[in-house]
Amino acid sequence: MVALNISGLHNGCPLRRLSTTRRPSGMVTPFKPRKNRKKLQVIICILFVELFERFTFFGIVCNMILFCTIKLGYHNYQAATVNLCFVGASTLTPVLVGWFAETCLGRTKVLYLCALLHFIGTAMLPVVAFPFEDFYIDTHNTIHQLEPRVQHVLFYTGLLAAALGIGGFRAILCPLGAYHLQGYNQHQILSFFNWFYWLVNLNSTVVFLGISYIQQSVGKNLGFLIPFTSVLLALIAIHMARNNLIFRPKKGSSLLTTLGVFLNSLKMCCLRYRHLSGDVANWLDRAKENNGGCYSETSVENVKILVKLFPLFGLQLLYRACITQIPSGYYLQIMHSHLNFNGFLLPIAAMNVISILPLLIFAPLLEFVNTCYQSSNKTPPSPAKFITMGHACAALSALAAGIAEIHRKDYPQVEQTLSGTVLQVSSMACFQLTPQYILLGIAEAFVTPACSLISFCLTPSNLRGISLHFLSLFYGGGCFLGALLIQFFYVVSGGNFYPNTLSNGNMERFFFMLAMLMAVNTLVFWKLSYRYTDLSFELDKGTRQSHLDEKLLQYKACLRFYDTVDRCGTSASLEMIL
Repeated sequence: MVALNISGLHNGCPLRRLSTTRRPSGMVTPFKPRKNRKKLQVIICILFVELFERFTFFGIVCNMILFCTIKLGYHNYQAATVNLCFVGASTLTPVLVGWFAETCLGRTKVLYLCALLHFIGTAMLPVVAFPFEDFYIDTHNTIHQLEPRVQHVLFYTGLLAAALGIGGFRAILCPLGAYHLQGYNQHQILSFFNWFYWLVNLNSTVVFLGISYIQQSVGKNLGFLIPFTSVLLALIAIHMARNNLIFRPKKGSSLLTTLGVFLNSLKMCCLRYRHLSGDVANWLDRAKENNGGCYSETSVENVKILVKLFPLFGLQLLYRACITQIPSGYYLQIMHSHLNFNGFLLPIAAMNVISILPLLIFAPLLEFVNTCYQSSNKTPPSPAKFITMGHACAALSALAAGIAEIHRKDYPQVEQTLSGTVLQVSSMACFQLTPQYILLGIAEAFVTPACSLISFCLTPSNLRGISLHFLSLFYGGGCFLGALLIQFFYVVSGGNFYPNTLSNGNMERFFFMLAMLMAVNTLVFWKLSYRYTDLSFELDKGTRQSHLDEKLLQYKACLRFYDTVDRCGTSASLEMIL
C-alpha cells in the first residue's frame, strides 16, 4: 500500500489525504479507510457517556428521598412525589428533545445545549446540599445558610435542567431507534432486546453499588457533588468524540404528525354533524384529505396501526406505577428498617441491586429457552404471556410489601443514624424485604423486552421509531401516575396510608390497594392478550407494506405536476401516486 500525502487547495476546497493500493496491473485505486477502528472508538465513547449519564441520574434518584426528608424537611409523601416526578420527566424528555432536535435546531446543537443544561442542573444541586452552617459562622457566632425559598428554587431548577440534559443524552447519543433491525426474525429481535436491557441493568448495578454508599455514608450532604463531577467527564467525552457520538435513527412518521391526526380527526368528528354528511369506516379516516381533513392517506393509515398498540401501552401505566415503588414506597420501608449488618451500615439504595439481579439472571435464561425452542422447531411462548406473568409478579410484589409492612411494625424501635440525623426505625433487618424486590425484578425481566418486541414487530419499518417513542411516553406517564396515586391516597386517608412516621400509620393498606389495582390490570391485559399473540403475520405484512410504500415513494421527486406531491413534507397518499 502506498500513502499519498497531498496538501493544498483545489477550487477553494482542501484536498483530503487519500490511501491507495496498487493492483497487479499497475493501476492505483483508492483504498477505503478502515471503519472498524472508528466504530470501536465510537462504541467506547458511547459506553463511557452512558456510564456517566447513569451515574448522574442514579446519583440524584437513589437518595432523593433521604435528602428531601432530612435536609429539606419534606414529608414522606412529598419526597416520594418529587422523586417520581423527576424520574417521569427524565423518561419523557428523550422523546420531546429528540423531536425538537429533528425539527428545530438540529441534533448537534441540541446535544451541546442539553450538555450545558445538564452541567447547570448538576452544579445547582451541590449548592443546595452544601452544609453552609458548618463553614460560614461570623464573629458573632451567627450561622449563615441559604434561605428556604432560595434553596427550593435552586433545587427544582437544578432538577428540571438535569432532566432536560438527561433527555438530550438519551435521545441523541444512544436512541433505541438508531439500531436498524430490519430483516431479522422475531427470535433475533427478542434476543437483541434481552441483551440490550441486560447491559443497561449491568451498568445500573455498578452505578448503584458505587454511589449509594458514597452519598449516604461518606459524603453526607456533599453527595450531590458526584453528579457534578461525572457530568464533567461526560462533557469531556462528548468533546473528544464530537459528531461520532451521534447516531441518526431512521426517519419515519413524526410525533407531531401523529398527534395532529388525532386532533384533526376529533375536530372533523365534531364538524361532521354540522357541515358534512356520510360515514367512514374509522373515525380517524376523517383526517384524510379526501374526507375534508388535512393529512394524507398514508399518514392516517400509519396512525391507525399505532392505535392498535394503545391498549398495550395504556395497560403499562399501572405496571410502571408499581415499578416506581422502588424509589418511593419500598425506599421508605428500607429507610425505616434496620440497616446495620455486622457493624456495617448498609446503604439504602444498595437494595436496588437485589431487584436488578433477577434481570441479570433471567435474560440469559430466557435466551437459552428461546434457543431451545428454535432448535427443536417449536413455537416459543408468545411475548403477551411473558407480559401477563410479569404483571402478575408486580401485583404479588405489592402484596408482599404490604405483608412485610405489617410484619415490620411488630418489631421494637431502635435508633439509627442516617446522614448525620438520628431516626427511630424498626429493628427488623432490611433483608427481610428482599422478596418484594425480587418479584419486581422478575416482572421487569418479563415485561420490558416483550413490550419492546411487540411495539417493534406490529409496526412497519417507518413507524418503529414513533412506536418506541409512544412506549416511552407511557412509561413516563406511569411514573406520574405513581405520584398521583401517592397524593390521592394520602389525601383520602388523611395521611394514614402514607404516613410521615411509618410505625404510626398503615402504609400496608396503600400496598394492598396497589396490589388489587394491579391484579385487575393483569386480568384486563390477559383478556386482550390475544391481539398480541401472533407477531409473525403482522411482521411480514408490515414489512411488505413498508417495502411497497418505499418503492412507490421513490417516484415522489418525479411527480411535480397536478399537485400530486404533499407540500408540507408528509408522504404522498397511495391513491394519488397510483
